[in-house]
Amino acid sequence: MIRPLSLWGRGKGLALALALLASPALADGLIDNANGYTFDGKGQLVRFNGLLIDDQGKVARLLDRDDKRPEKLDFRLDARGRTVVPGLIDAHGHVMGLGEAALSLDLSGTNSLAEAQAALRAYAADRPTPPWIRGRGWNQERWGLGRFPTAADIDAITPGRPVVLDRVDGHALLANTAAMAAAGITAATKDPAGGRIERDAKGKPTGVFVDAAQELIRKAVPPMLPRDRDAALAKAQEILLGFGITAIADMGTSGEDWLVMRRAGDAGRLRVRIISYAGGIPTLLAVAGTGPTPWLYDGRLRMIGVKLYDDGALGSRGAWLKAPYADAPGQTGLSFLDDTKLRNLMSRAAMDGFQTAVHAIGDAANAQVLDAIDELAATYKGDRRWRIEHAQIIDPADLSRFAKHGVVASMQPVHQTSDRLMAEARLGQARLGGAYAWKAMLDNKVPLAFGSDAPVESPNPFPALAAAVSRQDAAGQPPGGWQPQQSVTLAEAFRAFTATAAYAGFAEDRIGTLTPGHMADFLILDRDIFTAGIADLRTARPLETWIGGKRAWTAPQGGQASSN
Repeated sequence: MIRPLSLWGRGKGLALALALLASPALADGLIDNANGYTFDGKGQLVRFNGLLIDDQGKVARLLDRDDKRPEKLDFRLDARGRTVVPGLIDAHGHVMGLGEAALSLDLSGTNSLAEAQAALRAYAADRPTPPWIRGRGWNQERWGLGRFPTAADIDAITPGRPVVLDRVDGHALLANTAAMAAAGITAATKDPAGGRIERDAKGKPTGVFVDAAQELIRKAVPPMLPRDRDAALAKAQEILLGFGITAIADMGTSGEDWLVMRRAGDAGRLRVRIISYAGGIPTLLAVAGTGPTPWLYDGRLRMIGVKLYDDGALGSRGAWLKAPYADAPGQTGLSFLDDTKLRNLMSRAAMDGFQTAVHAIGDAANAQVLDAIDELAATYKGDRRWRIEHAQIIDPADLSRFAKHGVVASMQPVHQTSDRLMAEARLGQARLGGAYAWKAMLDNKVPLAFGSDAPVESPNPFPALAAAVSRQDAAGQPPGGWQPQQSVTLAEAFRAFTATAAYAGFAEDRIGTLTPGHMADFLILDRDIFTAGIADLRTARPLETWIGGKRAWTAPQGGQASSN
């Protein structure tokens, strides 16, 4: 069981503290009789019984059970003792990718190549159009295949019809022979910088394209129609709201993605708050120009910085390591940027006040980014909040370097449970000291923000909270947790999904806590996650999701809090 947190009794201390806060004479709404939790200005978890919402959709005041309620209200909702918490913030996701994945062939649940082949066959039979089939989610490690899949594995299923299937981490794709032919791929096609074409013994492409090599295929894939992109955004928002995600950092927003989001905002269909990081400097400058955009659509959309890639992923052996892979002695992964190029890109963003978020998974990539920050921090002073995305494999000697310049470690708890066996194979036991090292980050006073990397993983934050606390997967494996010294408390994990996730995107002045003056983004949950066991925590669900003081999503069946 998770040990109950040491919380305030009956809230008298909280009531006294809140009495010192200015509050408006009239609030528009009240969420009453709540088992409420939030963080105060010192980062401590505190309790409340009532949540007053003003006419701007902001928190007006938190109430203790004994505090007098306003007589004049536009609405009052009786939470009936249910748990109310701040809306969760996914510090790293891919909004359009999530929606597109949900509307295409999903292989993430397949456990073997045969299952994937059957899923592709059924999908193709049900959809004779469009001519290209797109999907994602395959994972040769989960399949126990012992190799990458090949075009030959799927050619007979869709003869003559091009198929492109993204690996679960998005760092490799599988193309069938028809797709390779459409893209003009032959044995003479060279590996691009930062990418790798998997080949057979005769040098012929097998169908798998890693990292930058994916573009050789993608350029031949017909673009999505605007209506399909709009549908993908709508689907992504529905998924996020259903899991209690009220804001998300969109890592790698393209120019087309931004236009889809703007269309939704113009039409009043932008529901989730999106903190956008452009997919590269050209997109950043084309969209935001000379500095971060203002918050648009009542605080629903803002471009704050740029996402850069410094290496690939462990699953495709594209993560850049200091020493060769234990299961591929001749490989150390892919370095996407040399030192000069990385510094130039980070400097170009920083000179106009943009935040930089750099994807780095391997220990060599993380060290390179930390070196760049060491150099750039001397020029670009102040509150920069440099971000390293994933920070999965760190040389233990580099862990303390994150705190030197306040680097945000943007990490994803469920990656650890998904990757642990692969990480052991890729690295060997001796090199796991800095792997998925959440507790070490906190011990070194590093801002720790949690996310999902959706659609690589599910955006559901509750299994991620359980993983952060237990270092175990849904089956309770391994007993006692994997590298259990790196587990964190539930309060620490919840802070990483709320207050620190907001801080990571320069949004702590408006979201992340239910502090008076912040937006009233909150969840009504089906259980008290702070007294639940690991299994109950993992299966927790929101009954209602509220954004800006308005109900944005309601669970489709039963258990709903009443309003009057």
